[in-house]
Amino acid sequence: MEGENIRLQFFETSNRISLQSYYLSEEQLSYTAHPVEALKKCEEEPNRHPVGIFAGLDLVGFFVLQPYTNNPDAILLRAYSIQMAYQGKGIARTSLKLLPTFITESFYTVEEIILAVNHENNIAQQLYKKAGFEDTGRRVLGRSGEQYIYTMCIR
Repeated sequence: MEGENIRLQFFETSNRISLQSYYLSEEQLSYTAHPVEALKKCEEEPNRHPVGIFAGLDLVGFFVLQPYTNNPDAILLRAYSIQMAYQGKGIARTSLKLLPTFITESFYTVEEIILAVNHENNIAQQLYKKAGFEDTGRRVLGRSGEQYIYTMCIR
């Protein structure tokens, strides 16, 4: 599979059934929200946009895009995950490579992607850095402790 046939698509109600078997380890859930939880927040707050990561017809990953309140030209990447069964196959790397184009085509004024990554989540930190994100040096306190703020300029 090594990252082939990966596409990003706004999550649709018809995809909801695929979330029933979406598995993340306890460790992963300490760093990110399960897509079912994230989707509930999206339904409560219409400015949150759920996105599925698909390999063919299979939902293999999920994340949420949300306008960043401190900067109208930025968007937050939240609740990013790849299902356990699909990890280590290049899907995360490919999906993050597709992300800038997906965002510029969907959110015409966005120039920057911002995310927060837990200070203990070294695997995610390395992934985001390899994808082109940079550590801003800013730190915030999140639900699971200190978070590093990363950014990527896309225009």
